[in-house]
Amino acid sequence: MMVLLVLFGLIGVLIIAVISVYNRLITLRNRYKNAFSQIDVQLHRRYDLIPSLVETAKGYMKHESQTLEAVIQARNQAVSAGKTALQNPGDSGAMAGLLTAESSLGGALGRLFAVSEAYPELKANQNMMELMEELTSTENRISFARQAFNDSVTEFNTQRELFPTNLIANLFNFQPATLFEVQDAAIKKAPSVKF
Repeated sequence: MMVLLVLFGLIGVLIIAVISVYNRLITLRNRYKNAFSQIDVQLHRRYDLIPSLVETAKGYMKHESQTLEAVIQARNQAVSAGKTALQNPGDSGAMAGLLTAESSLGGALGRLFAVSEAYPELKANQNMMELMEELTSTENRISFARQAFNDSVTEFNTQRELFPTNLIANLFNFQPATLFEVQDAAIKKAPSVKF
């Protein structure tokens, strides 16, 4: 009878340990998903600024319609990729799609900024200066949100790989999350605005 009680006690402790580890993994996964939603908020803020920026520039840059269209197309692709990544921010495919779209958007914005240098009236436009300052501020916020997300993903992945948590993680199919690592050096830093 005593052996049976000890056996039930050990099984109870084991069940409680599994539940505790499982709940910790859920908490960490929800934390990195929340951190990604903060990135998403800032990305949408930037996406919302871009049409105003293009409209302001359009009046001055009549011969640069190709550049303006490229910015809008890149923005639309980034919005779509962002929606996909928001549904599963830990997924490597979704994150790769978002990073590619963000790289294209960064390149298109860079071309817009370079071309706008040739238009002194545009550089002097108060609305354009305010939009550019807002865009720079948003880029900084994206950097901070990306750092918080990457910290949360690292904590989740580390916990997921530790023994005995890795046994529970594999049993319940907790996949490793992917960091939001910008590969393009031009995107890693906020755009340089010289108006």
